Amino acid sequence: MKSILLIGMGRFGKHIAMQLNRLGQQVMAVDKSEERLNPVMPFVTCGRVGDSTNEDFLRSLGVRNFDVCIVAIGNDFQSSLETTSLLKELGARFVVSRAARDVQEKFLLRNGADEVVYPEKQLAKWTAIRYSSDGIRDYMELDADHVMLEILVPDNWAGRSIGEIDIRKKYNLTIIGIRKDGKVEMSLSSDSVLEAGTTLLVLGVNKDLQKCFHI
Repeated sequence: MKSILLIGMGRFGKHIAMQLNRLGQQVMAVDKSEERLNPVMPFVTCGRVGDSTNEDFLRSLGVRNFDVCIVAIGNDFQSSLETTSLLKELGARFVVSRAARDVQEKFLLRNGADEVVYPEKQLAKWTAIRYSSDGIRDYMELDADHVMLEILVPDNWAGRSIGEIDIRKKYNLTIIGIRKDGKVEMSLSSDSVLEAGTTLLVLGVNKDLQKCFHI
């Protein structure tokens, strides 16, 4: 379990709070508006109303004690930047800040953010890839080159074994799992037969995945 300081209770911040609650994390929620903070209270451990650009207020939260500080402020970049910088100055261990534009991402990284999340850009990329092929069900970048793709078993692969299609040799890709009826089977061998209607979890270099699945 991690202790997390979550600053900014707009729609993005609220969704983060709800997901962290499902994961069983300890969360202190902060917003300068009590009206925005109140709806989030059922999902967090505690909440504080205050201005995160005020150094004395931020210091009173004990930012050093949190494993992660998330700055989810979305409609006031100046406040987001000041909050990010103050958190680092006050000794925050790890700061994650939200950006809405490329230039904001650069400024945040230069002014204290350890990592930046860019929801609109990241979701746009996921959506474009997800719907660029009828078979793609999910997509996750592991680094600049490597990707894990969940994709429907191609029609011409159905009824054949992993050894038969041999995508490791042909495309340097690895099938790490098969999802069927909501469950993932990861104990695979070259004799495992692929069924129509199931999906594959495939790991590899992005360009190899594109070539193999004609994305």
